[in-house]
Amino acid sequence: MKIAIGSLNPTKVQAVEKVFFDCTVLPVSVPSDVSNQPLTDDETMRGAINRARHSRIESKADIGIGLEGGVIISGDKLLLCNWGALVYDGGVLVASGAKILLPSEFIPALQDGRELAELMESYTKKKDIRSKEGAIGIFTNGRITRQQMFEHVCELLLGQLEYLKNNNC
Repeated sequence: MKIAIGSLNPTKVQAVEKVFFDCTVLPVSVPSDVSNQPLTDDETMRGAINRARHSRIESKADIGIGLEGGVIISGDKLLLCNWGALVYDGGVLVASGAKILLPSEFIPALQDGRELAELMESYTKKKDIRSKEGAIGIFTNGRITRQQMFEHVCELLLGQLEYLKNNNC
């Protein structure tokens, strides 16, 4: 079975490869059709769905997967969020993963259009965090990495697909 992942980001690609280990995984650079830094749960979910659809179409794969990271601004609180989508002949499945607090001092810059990855590099003095441990890895002291977070989302997607197939849905 061919599975397209709508990203070239190593953390996302490796998450899909680990969960869908018995499939051919095709990384494809596709747009999310949402802002570079999604600021709501809904926008982040839409980005994942769009990436899944675009990657499946572009690669002619059996399944398309989209993984999208975003943030949620709720009053004076800032939360990290992440969504995954799986597109197949039967429709679209979605799943969300962990949410944790981020420094509220990031809110104004995010609202001005800066990306979390850029803020994290300034905050930590590390480069390319989005392709490594991610903000979740930094703020969980390495207990959960970005790849592990996306693996969890992929497990949720695969589990839903297996349930539907096993129950003739």
